[in-house]
Amino acid sequence: MKLRSSRFADPGMRHAAGLTLVEILVTLAIAALLMTLAVPSFKPVLERWRVKQSVGALTDTLRLARSEAIKRGGNVAIQKLANNTNGCTLAAAAADWGCGWQVFVDSDADGSFSANEELLQLVQIPANIQVRHSGGTASIAVDRWGKMDGLGAKSFVVAPFPDGNASPATRTLCISSGARIHEEEGAACRS
Repeated sequence: MKLRSSRFADPGMRHAAGLTLVEILVTLAIAALLMTLAVPSFKPVLERWRVKQSVGALTDTLRLARSEAIKRGGNVAIQKLANNTNGCTLAAAAADWGCGWQVFVDSDADGSFSANEELLQLVQIPANIQVRHSGGTASIAVDRWGKMDGLGAKSFVVAPFPDGNASPATRTLCISSGARIHEEEGAACRS
């Protein structure tokens, strides 16, 4: 008795390899359903992460400005970026720093960056994050001893937009008179 090889087997006996279109569509429908259930629960996590990233960037900026001012003998400033910078609309008032900020050598001591001044840092924060300077000024000057003029109430409130201070992700960056920087939960400095 002679055995036939599989290449000559009955065509009706072949098994398809892979998935059918129906199986793929059912899998995609289940994955889409699971994503719609999971995405809303990620919103608070993403908001906290973006707020934390912005607070970290602001802390780094304040420390950079102090160290550069001490190193250079003063004339360093931090200035908020203007409203509508790169499509951002969260900086309409002087106190609103939501579009980001820049650190520069303020050679003419006017608190405003001009083309002939040296730019030390440019920070653009994540989208839909409000940064509100409680002192209400659009720039902060740093003198040769590291003292910051223009801080006013010495705090920045960082919150997701549009929830603002009502969001549990809201953080406040508090700056003491001795330039110690610390972060607190909520929209106020308690200590």
